[in-house]
Amino acid sequence: MVRVSQDLLYVSGGTPLSGEITVRGAKNFVSKAMVAALLGETPTVLRNVPQIRDVAVVTGLLELHGVRVDADPVAGTLHLDPSAVESAHVADIDAHAGASRIPILFCGPLLHRLGEAFIPDLGGCRIGDRPINYHLDILRQFGAVVDKTDTGIHIRAPRRLQGTKIALPYPSVGATEQLLLTAVRAEGITELSGAAIEPEIMDLINVLQKMGAIISVDTDRVIRIEGVDRLVGCTHTALADRVEAASWASAALATGGDVYVRGATQPEMTTFLNTFRKVGGEFVVDDDGIRFFHPGGPLRSIQLETDVHPGFMTDWQQPLVVALTQASGLSIVHETVYENRFGFVDALRGMGATIQVYKECLGGRPCRFGQRNFFHSAVISGPTPLSAAEIEVPDLRGGFSHLIAALTAKGTSAVRGISLIDRGYEHFTDKLAALGADVDRP
Repeated sequence: MVRVSQDLLYVSGGTPLSGEITVRGAKNFVSKAMVAALLGETPTVLRNVPQIRDVAVVTGLLELHGVRVDADPVAGTLHLDPSAVESAHVADIDAHAGASRIPILFCGPLLHRLGEAFIPDLGGCRIGDRPINYHLDILRQFGAVVDKTDTGIHIRAPRRLQGTKIALPYPSVGATEQLLLTAVRAEGITELSGAAIEPEIMDLINVLQKMGAIISVDTDRVIRIEGVDRLVGCTHTALADRVEAASWASAALATGGDVYVRGATQPEMTTFLNTFRKVGGEFVVDDDGIRFFHPGGPLRSIQLETDVHPGFMTDWQQPLVVALTQASGLSIVHETVYENRFGFVDALRGMGATIQVYKECLGGRPCRFGQRNFFHSAVISGPTPLSAAEIEVPDLRGGFSHLIAALTAKGTSAVRGISLIDRGYEHFTDKLAALGADVDRP
């Protein structure tokens, strides 16, 4: 049984998940495409948009800046009209943004449209430092003036932003998005080396190209943008959320279940699918989605290392670790993207999992965290039965991983802080019901 009360979820686990759910557009893409609509002089229509809290936050921020947003939640469609963009009050931005980090990506488009932008103190999941210095340095190199204050950061463009050449020390997704959203209307040519090339980045490039941008991507992580004077709106269907699809796949594996994820697509999940099969899971791909299931028999331990695309995505790691607690032998997981992503394992240990974390790089190669005193490697010994417990959700992906653990465990668990899960998982309690969980939300 699952009962929901405010920010608390009671989960009685031990039953395999079975059935069908649907995933829509990627959280890590849709919010950025919404921001890109600011750059157009005519409306943009986005399709396959999920009803998640991040979309609601960006909608509110766009409306504060004068963008008219018309939504059809059932169809998953957003109509964004930026023709009346204006400056928003600092207090309104601060109040509405809350813990979201998305306001930093408004800067480039607003500098082009208004000549100025403001971002409040940024929040986000507590999984690592994720400094915004990359973003601010990028804006400065385009010619923006950055002033830090007690309430946030004011950014001005005294004249039209100028194309530049930038080399990232690490292929940061956020920094790459910032550069794309700024460079497309800057004067001249911009070159970014060491760029992130995740599928969500490539889909953002698709949107910008539809709007009139000129962007090329080389195989050596170099992106070149030729700035244009104006952009127009477009119509675009978002790529599927590969993180949510993998999360439900891991839930099926951990609980011994069988879940069909309608909307999931194979190309963006190739690395995950290989790993899923190595652990002992099976899947079937068809034109409409992917069926993930536990075929019976013991799961196998693995050695895993997260990496930027096309490597194993860091957001896939936490849900899969729960399934690895049910695998035979020692699994080794080396996290190379976020330095503090193993904080969620404390709750799993409290439920009976045998997991040790280490400061050393236990993967196939040293990473940038190896000499920085972070617990960024884990050894999971299994299989271990999990028992119900009281759990506090630490972050979005860790929270869903705790939910998987509660569904796997014997007894009734109390999971607190589930509103964090709403940030990236559309109607997740309804989907639990569709997979055989008993959900009661008074």
